Amino acid sequence: MHDTAPLSLTVPEPEFRPGDLPDFSEVSIPKAGSVRRPEVDANPEDFRDLAYSIIRVLNRQGKAVGPWAGLLSDEELLAGLRDMMTLRAFDVRMQMAQRQGKTSFYMQHLGEEAVSCAFRKALSTGDMNFPTYRQAGLLIAGGYPMLDMMNQIYSNEHDPLKGRQLPVLYSSREHGFFTVSGNLATQFMQAVGWAMASAIKGDNKIAAGWVGDGSTAESDFHAALVFASTYKAPVVLNIVNNQWAISTFQGIARGGSGTFAARGHGFGIPSLRVDGNDYLATYAVAKWAIERARRNLGPTVVEYVTYRAGAHSSSDDPAAYRPRAESDAWPLGDPLERLKNHLVGGGVWSEERHKQAEAEILDTVIATQKEAESHGTLHGGGAPSTREMFEGVYEKLPPHLRRQRQEAGI
Repeated sequence: MHDTAPLSLTVPEPEFRPGDLPDFSEVSIPKAGSVRRPEVDANPEDFRDLAYSIIRVLNRQGKAVGPWAGLLSDEELLAGLRDMMTLRAFDVRMQMAQRQGKTSFYMQHLGEEAVSCAFRKALSTGDMNFPTYRQAGLLIAGGYPMLDMMNQIYSNEHDPLKGRQLPVLYSSREHGFFTVSGNLATQFMQAVGWAMASAIKGDNKIAAGWVGDGSTAESDFHAALVFASTYKAPVVLNIVNNQWAISTFQGIARGGSGTFAARGHGFGIPSLRVDGNDYLATYAVAKWAIERARRNLGPTVVEYVTYRAGAHSSSDDPAAYRPRAESDAWPLGDPLERLKNHLVGGGVWSEERHKQAEAEILDTVIATQKEAESHGTLHGGGAPSTREMFEGVYEKLPPHLRRQRQEAGI
């Protein structure tokens, strides 16, 4: 017999639940511009503390300050603002289309637009992203046709993926967007492997892997970090910490590591945390990490601290597990508003021009939606040919599939 208490487990709980008044006043947020910027080739041991801080550029007054500022022109920032506005308008229309039964499923990016839109601008042609379902900003900021995105969501006759993928699981090799996998954390393994192949070929293209906070609990996450660290793969490993997985808060996956970025330390990988709602900071950190990879300095883990303001998907009701006012209380604000305020404060934008741009963008999105719907939606109009299910999988169609196609008369 042992004179000890019975064994027990600790189950982490979010600080706020439905009905609570969210208060983030205890969250430690460094002043904008206060976090130093190490040289790209600095020894990772010399900036281990950056995995526990938050790199920020825009201060509360909307001014860009500190060593990570000054990398983008006003014209580039205006383009970034339009990218985020377009993604948000696109989300609204596609979410509405799902509610109308025109598609089976949709996932919004509300509150996270800066992460993917800014990162895309830091990449070069030929670099490859291995994204999850909440990085459509990589496509929009990269010039991928919105019409093709909508056709894929509707699985209509012009769907570039021929109805083979769930809505929002896009794919475009030409735009550096590897086919989205619904099985999360596979992205890190695939990105590391692709990056290693690029290095073996002597190419100069780097890869970027994307996961959410919840996916860091998957074994693929850790296996990828082993390979990336061992072989110094030219890859950026992005963790989008939007505070919530499907319905579990980020503390469940984080465990006792303190931050998600700190997970990289156990593998000897340099790791940074950045304000994911700050377009300027996100771009600056992405550019820094991408340059490290391109200069054969190895992988970098980047944690983007943001907040999923909307539901996990069109199948989710976040009011069941978090306070309705939590997104409004989030201390890092709205990425669109913050960049808009910065540009207005600098005299290169105005509230009037912003409203006009909103209307123009919405008109474009609606017109594109009408064109997409003319080619069919989930329950009406044109659909991909059934014959397509036999094409594009094997280089040469196996005999048993050839027989099945003949039996089906297609």
